Amino acid sequence: MVKFINLTPHTIYLNDGRKFEPSGQIARVSNQFKEVDLVDDVIIYEVTYGDIENLPEPDTDVIYIVSNIVLEAGKKKNRWDLVAPATGHPDCIRNEQGQIVSVPGFII
Repeated sequence: MVKFINLTPHTIYLNDGRKFEPSGQIARVSNQFKEVDLVDDVIIYEVTYGDIENLPEPDTDVIYIVSNIVLEAGKKKNRWDLVAPATGHPDCIRNEQGQIVSVPGFII
């Protein structure tokens, strides 16, 4: 049986009622910012992404729930064990303010 471990800081709710609580460990992608412009007194930055931080080694019985940016960085490292909430899916459920309440599943 596969176990899902949530490496985001948020509880993930699926449309079918299941939920995945944060594990307490958050996977992130390191980044560096370089100021490149100033437009109407607003600073514009260029961002460079680096390594994935706090991501456990692959385990054949575990799928890690991560943010989309971690998922994309993981693809470059051939991480087959990562999924992200399908927040762009048309079946997402949103509240009155338009915030996502639940997702239909995950993306790879």
